[in-house]
Amino acid sequence: MKELLKPLGFSVALILLFASVTYLLPQIKGEAPEEEEVAVGALTMESFVAMGEKLYQGKGTCTLCHNNLGRAPDLLTYDVTKVSLERIAESQYQGEATDAEAYLRESMLLPSAYVVRGFGKKGSNDTESPMPAVDVPPIQLSELAVSAIIAYLQHKDGNPVTVALPTAAPAQENKDEAAEAKPAVAQSPEEVIAKFGCAACHSILETESTVGPSLKEVGKRLKIEQIRTSIIDPNAVIAEGFPPIMPGFPAMTLTELEMVSRFLANQTGTQQ
Repeated sequence: MKELLKPLGFSVALILLFASVTYLLPQIKGEAPEEEEVAVGALTMESFVAMGEKLYQGKGTCTLCHNNLGRAPDLLTYDVTKVSLERIAESQYQGEATDAEAYLRESMLLPSAYVVRGFGKKGSNDTESPMPAVDVPPIQLSELAVSAIIAYLQHKDGNPVTVALPTAAPAQENKDEAAEAKPAVAQSPEEVIAKFGCAACHSILETESTVGPSLKEVGKRLKIEQIRTSIIDPNAVIAEGFPPIMPGFPAMTLTELEMVSRFLANQTGTQQ
């Protein structure tokens, strides 16, 4: 009887340990990040532009790549409206925009319609953009937010803002339709990496990028707990030589977090 009690007691203790670890882990929600409530009817053009600037610097994660580090054009250093019109006129432009506002909207929603020379994905000959569409996860901006950012980009250079000031909030989607539109939980580490755009800044899988630290050998540098923390709270520890520009991922589920954390912990550069 005593011989049976020992393994039974060990099993119970192990179950309790795993249960405790589960409670200690951050409970990341699976829903998309909530948009701030905006009193659309009270918006002025000034407050609309200010909203766009806040989104550009924050939730839109635009400064993650559009900065002076060379990953993407630094939009704050030139007249965006003027340059947009010049790009529409270029022979390599394959989009449908005919004015600066439409070009900016298209570049946010369909980034590969036009890729600025030298800023395409490696090996794509500037036909494919590394930038993710901003209206889907992980960024998932609303139509109102996209318009506000365009208004800000037009205004910052002293150009007329051609974006119409919204007068009514967008119609609410049917709940069933919204549920269907919610992105599915990733089923593999590769799907997590693609869903949250990790390869836009990190070298991982077949992608090369120097914006953030390479993840191809991250398992040699960090333990799984450190990797998990880096995803949950990117500013907890900043890798030497890299700016603190990585966004958090509030839409990542706990399942996805554990899946990609374990995958990265096994990245030691020695896999065949």
